[in-house]
Amino acid sequence: MKKIALTGIKPTGILHIGNYFGAIKPALALSADYDARYFIADYHALNTVKDAKELSGLIRQVAAGWLAAGLDPERVIFYRQSAIPETFELSTALMAFTGKGLMNRAHAYKAAVQANTGKADDPDAGVNMGLFTYPVLMAADIILFDSDVVPVGKDQVQHVEMAQDIAQAVNFNYKAEVLKVPQAAVQESVAVVPGLDGRKMSKSYGNTIPLFAPEKDLRKLIMRIVTNSQGVEEPKDPETSQIFLLYKLFATADEQAALAARYREGGMGWGVAKEELFRVVNRELTPLREKFNAIMADPKALDETLAQGAEKARRIAGQTISRLRKAAGID
Repeated sequence: MKKIALTGIKPTGILHIGNYFGAIKPALALSADYDARYFIADYHALNTVKDAKELSGLIRQVAAGWLAAGLDPERVIFYRQSAIPETFELSTALMAFTGKGLMNRAHAYKAAVQANTGKADDPDAGVNMGLFTYPVLMAADIILFDSDVVPVGKDQVQHVEMAQDIAQAVNFNYKAEVLKVPQAAVQESVAVVPGLDGRKMSKSYGNTIPLFAPEKDLRKLIMRIVTNSQGVEEPKDPETSQIFLLYKLFATADEQAALAARYREGGMGWGVAKEELFRVVNRELTPLREKFNAIMADPKALDETLAQGAEKARRIAGQTISRLRKAAGID
């Protein structure tokens, strides 16, 4: 019997190439070895996206994006967090076993307090309870589905550790293994994708290349990649060029070797390198873009796919809630 892996996807921005290589592809690869569950964390998104129309659009865009990238709803469980009321029942129950001190140590909350302190503001200025209790809702997302592993980057391990602490507190109180204690699967080799300005690609830096940008827009963005002042005839080091680092993500080994040789020989300007980058990026993204556009053109079918996933998910969630209710004496 396969172990269970769970991945949450927060719809707070348009998917970009950094998401594709840093999150989507590694997460989808898990379905070969695990019983995989993927969910759109739309309630988590409420902490930052307050516009209803924007959030509704992002939910569908992110869901369609994962499907276009290869998520197969027939082989995995794919659902919206908001379609699983058991998540919020479990979150409420877990609050009773979660110390405030644990929440005080959450990275997101500490970062907000530190930023406020640096501005000589009230430490809790702008901090809502959604942000403060974010780790409890995340723990409910994880624990509800008897997750064995949660794939995370190093900076997200704390979320899984908090879910462990909370599940263990419940089990200790009731002297039984009521809730499965999850483990973090740290993704050591996740690609760090450079953005248009050379920094890590991130929507917070405004340096992203949208995953499903139209071909014309894709080319314009690639042509905006920042380069140094080396002239056409000068030899260049491919390994220090963000153009080449992006190229390596999309090109074959032979293509990489050939372009690296042209870098080192000299006689190639940055414009030529960008054109070659555009060629390989567009080659891979064109079929994904076409599939994404087809999915987005049929929102009823997309909603039905998510509804079918939620139906499967709720059968599992109900079993966890039943165990907890029985243990707590409120069944």
